[in-house]
Parts: sequence; C-alpha cells; structure tokens
Amino acid sequence: MTQKALSDEALVKLQRDTFGYFTNETNLRNGLVPDNTRKDSHSSIAAIGLGLAAYPVAVEQDFISREEAVQRVLTTLRFFWNSPHGPEPDATGYKGFYYHFLHMDSGRRAWECELSTIDSSILIGGALAAATYFDRGTQEEHEIRSLADNLYRRMDWVWMLNGDAKVVMGWKPEEGFLPWCWEGYNESILLHVLSLASPTYPLSRKTYKAFTNSYDWREIYGREFLYSGPLFIHQLSHIWIDFRGIQDEYMREKGIDYFENSRRATYIQQEYAIRNPYKFRAYGEFIWGVTASDGPGPASQTIDGIERHFYDYEARGVPNGPDDGTIAPWAVVASLPFAPEIVLPTIQHFNDAYPEMTSKYGFKCSFNPTFNDGNQDARGWISKGYYGLDQGPVVLMIENYRTGFFWELMKKCPYIVDGLRRAGFTGGWL
Repeated sequence: MTQKALSDEALVKLQRDTFGYFTNETNLRNGLVPDNTRKDSHSSIAAIGLGLAAYPVAVEQDFISREEAVQRVLTTLRFFWNSPHGPEPDATGYKGFYYHFLHMDSGRRAWECELSTIDSSILIGGALAAATYFDRGTQEEHEIRSLADNLYRRMDWVWMLNGDAKVVMGWKPEEGFLPWCWEGYNESILLHVLSLASPTYPLSRKTYKAFTNSYDWREIYGREFLYSGPLFIHQLSHIWIDFRGIQDEYMREKGIDYFENSRRATYIQQEYAIRNPYKFRAYGEFIWGVTASDGPGPASQTIDGIERHFYDYEARGVPNGPDDGTIAPWAVVASLPFAPEIVLPTIQHFNDAYPEMTSKYGFKCSFNPTFNDGNQDARGWISKGYYGLDQGPVVLMIENYRTGFFWELMKKCPYIVDGLRRAGFTGGWL
C-alpha cells in the first residue's frame, strides 16, 4: 500500500492548531493549564511545563507575539514562586516540588495527589526553556530568568532520594514517600539531568548509574533496543535533549545513542501494528502508535468472537501490552524527528481515513477502531477531548523535526549541559 506523506504546510497548520490549546485553555490569572478539556478539569503541572516550553516555539513561528508570551510566562512563574509552599496538605508544593494536579482557580493541591518528581521536572524544564529563550535586557525578561532559576534552586533533590540510591516518584503529606523509585528505562532522563546539575541540592552520578543499571535491553522483531513499551517514554526527555551523537556509559557499551534507540522503538511500534498479534481492527502500516492515552473503557465486549477488555486512561505499550486497540495520533507525531519517513505518511493517513478525529486543537487524544459503542455502522471510538500532556509534545517535536530550534535552544541552557556531563554523556555536540 502506498500513502502520500503529509505536506510541510499541513504540518505547520497542525502545529499552530495544537498550540491553540495553550492559547485558549490557560487561566490567564495564574498561568495554570488544564490537564484536559473536560468540564471542571484540574490543572496538570506537566501540561504547564510543556506550555512554558512551547511559548518560545510559538514566538518563533509567529503564533503569538513575544510581548504576550512574556506576560503569560511571567504570570505562571510568579504564581509558582509565590504560591503556598510547605508540608500542609492543601499547599501548591513543598521542598521545591509541586503537586501533580492543582485546582485551576486557587492553584492548591487537587484530590489527594502526590508531589511528583517527574511532573515537577517537566514544569521546571519548561521554566528553564523560557528563561533560556527570553534573554533580552528588559525588566520582564530579566524577571523570567530570575524566577526560573530560583524555582530550580528550590528543588531539594537530596530529600527526594529518601536515603535510597534512586530518586523516588513522589511524596504525600498523609503517608510520606511513595514506595516506587525511578528504575527501568522511562521518561526520567530529563529528571536525572536536572537533579545532577542542581546548584543547591545536586545528586551524584551514582544515582544515575543506579537508574541505568535497572535497564532492560531486548531484541524485538529483529531489532535490539533499550526496552520500554509505551511510545511516550521514547519521546519525553528527547523533547528537551538532542541525543544525536551523545552517549552515556550504558549507550557507549551498546554502540548506539538514545536517539537511535527511539528510532528503533518507533519502527517496532509500526511492525507490531502490521503483525497485529491481537487482531485489533484497522491496525497496520499506517495505523499505529500505542502509548499512555485516554481510552473507551472501562468496558468489556465480545467483538468478532473475541472477548475484549477496554481501559480508560492507561499507559499502553507494545508488544506485551497492555493494549486494547487504542491508537494515539499525538504519539506518532512526537516520533517525527526519529522516523519521518514512516510518521509523515501515517499522519496523512489519519487525516484521510479519520477526518472526524481532527478538531480545533489538531488531533484528538486517541481513537479505537475496535470498540463498538452499540452502533453497527460506527467506526469505533474517538476521544472527546484533548490533554495538555499530548499537545505539548506535538508542538515541540514538530519544531525539532522541522528546524531543530528547540534542541538548539536547550543546548544553550547551562544546567542541561552540566547535567548531561555529570551523568557521563560525551561526544557529539557536547
């Protein structure tokens, strides 16, 4: 089957439309960004961080004026610097880390969520990106740089070790540290880079070594790679860091870099869909992309004689699952820098085969052609909304693919460079 590739003009339109999520959904009084477009959604600090990172791209692409971007970034950073910060259970943050979800109006902790080390890293990564970009001598841009630096310096990484070799995933005032640490290949390389480069509470290379010692190297479909099932894990740290040609000790031993690893993971995703071991509808060469995403469940149905179990929001992965037939177009777009030759035709196929999947902010979160909502003529399930955690990677990875601008920007951030070097990365642009 041949499939034409998405045009560059259409790619820029997708980027612009996707950025509209941050333009229109942000609370301009405090800079908080909702986790998703459902009614009464709380704010996600990861979505806020991705929005902060996206503003420099939006200014460069004329999606927004520099002046408006400066005011939006300032509002956000001022809020976090001045927000309630302490051990009380309804604060915004503690020890320089922030609660995963916050009330959109007050900015205080929502539900009984955790202080999240990874989501705080994405938030501060976005702040440092803005600080690197807004480098002019105006009072406002100087304040952006000062606030971002102070927010980063407040993060007590040593506390988040909890006396262990590895960084813990989070903390709750009701029960203390969560029982899980960052181990196995995952999205936390950015977290480790920031923790090692901290000017106030730095961790040692031993922490990073303990992390990489837990990796799982596999061969799948004839390709050797550092395994993780969900596609987003092979993308998230790559938004900030250009891994082409740089290697840590683990990757030097394997003879590749993390960029090549993500390329292989992208091809494995496509190959899994072509082989379609669980016989989901529509899977194939141009319908692939399994990751953490919204879904049609929880539900169980018998379809084509097979009992299917469907999940709601779930970290889906391949080839060992969980997988329920849900595809996330945003995760395909975020693989653009690694394998544009298979990503661009896939995006175009999404447009051609499922035009109803695109609305005002680009692609909806996810779709599931297998799920049957009771209408025999229906073409499956499509997510009704958008997630900020999906929108940011689309904007930023399109830019990294088209111009490399955001990668080049982050190479100017001394903390990113220092953290990579302290983790043992050498070669290439380092």
